[in-house]
Amino acid sequence: MKAVGLVVEYNPLHNGHLYHLQAAKQRSGADVVVAVMSGNFLQRGEPAILDKWTRAQAALAHGVDLVVELPFAAAVAPADRFASGAINLLAALQCDSLVFGTENTAIDYQAVGRQLATLPNLHEYFRDYQQTYAMQLNHFYQATLHLNIDSPNQLLGLSYATANAKLARPLQLLPLARKNAQYQDTTLNGTAIASATAIRRLALGQTTASQAIATVVPPDIAQALQQQKLVSWADFFPYLRYRILSTPTAELGQLYQMTEGLEYRFHSVIKNVTNFPELLRALKTKRYTYTRLQRLCLYVLLNIHTPAIRQVEQQPYIHLLGFSQRGQTYLHQIKAQLDRPLIARVSQKIGAEAGLLGLEVRVDDVYAQINGHEQNFNRPPLRAK
Repeated sequence: MKAVGLVVEYNPLHNGHLYHLQAAKQRSGADVVVAVMSGNFLQRGEPAILDKWTRAQAALAHGVDLVVELPFAAAVAPADRFASGAINLLAALQCDSLVFGTENTAIDYQAVGRQLATLPNLHEYFRDYQQTYAMQLNHFYQATLHLNIDSPNQLLGLSYATANAKLARPLQLLPLARKNAQYQDTTLNGTAIASATAIRRLALGQTTASQAIATVVPPDIAQALQQQKLVSWADFFPYLRYRILSTPTAELGQLYQMTEGLEYRFHSVIKNVTNFPELLRALKTKRYTYTRLQRLCLYVLLNIHTPAIRQVEQQPYIHLLGFSQRGQTYLHQIKAQLDRPLIARVSQKIGAEAGLLGLEVRVDDVYAQINGHEQNFNRPPLRAK
C-alpha cells in the first residue's frame, strides 16, 4: 500500500481542507492518507480552538486513514523545526509523498530543497536587530535563489523541501495551489471556502455566527463549534499574567527561546496590560514578529525549558490518535519497519515527567484546565466509524 502524507492543524477542519484531502488522493494515487496533526497547541503560538481528539475524529470522518500527533516540541516552533519534525514523522511512517498547500506551485520544491539543504544554519547569520528573522530570510532567498517569499505557506513549503532533502529516502513533493481564501484572511469571502482564521474569529466572537460558519465547514464541525467549549488565548491570559508576575527575572530568562533580554521586556509591560492582544502589542518591536512572541508566551505559560525540548528531539516516538480500517491494515504492513516506538495508549510510565510523552502530558494538563477533558490517559486511539 502506498501512503500520502499531510501536515495539518485542522483548527478547525473546513471546506478548504476537504479540497486538500481529495486533491491529495488524486495527485498522489495513494491508497492511504496519513496526517501528522499538531496537538493542543499550534505552530503560531496559539491553543487549538478544539482539542486534538475532536480534530482527529473530524480528520477520520472526512477521509484520513491514520492520524498521529506532532509533538509539542515541533508543533510550537519556527517553520524549519516544525517542518523537520513533521517530515521525519511522515518518513518514519513510510509515506511516499507529501501534498501541501502553497500560493506558488511554480517553484520546483524538490530542486530548491536540495539547494537549501546544503546551506549552513541560517539562524547564526541573521543578526540585524532592526528586522525580523523572517524578513532577513526572505532577503536571503531573493538574493541567492531569486525567490520572493511573501506568505507563511511559501516559507513552510520551502521548509518542508529542505527537511525532505535531508532524508535518506526523500518523499515526492506535490504542491497544491491554495483555493480562494488566503491563510490569514479574517473574514468570510462569500464562497464555500474560508480561512481557519476567519472561522475562529466568528466562532469565538459571535454567538449568532453559526449560520455563516455552516457554509464553510462540514456539518460535524459546525456542530462541534456550537456545542463544545472553544479555547483561545483569552482563557489562558490570567494564568500567563500570573506566571510573568510571579517568576523572578533570572528564572524567566532561563525559559526556552527567552533570548536577548526579552525577560526584562515581559516584566516591564505586564502590569500595564489587561488582555493578551494588549500584551503582544506592548512586547512588539521590529525585531520580533507577533508569531515569535506568541510562541514565547506559550513557553512562559507552560514553563518550557530547553532540556524538555531536546529530550523529545533525541527520543522520537509516534503517538497514534486514530485510524480507519485501511489505516490499521497499513500500520500492520509497516510496523516492523518503524524506527521509533509506536504509542497507542499513554501509560503512567510513558506519561511520567521523564517518560517519552512527559512534556506532552504536562502541556495537555494545562489545556485540560480550560477544555475540561483528560487529553492522554485512558484515551485509546479513535477508530473511524
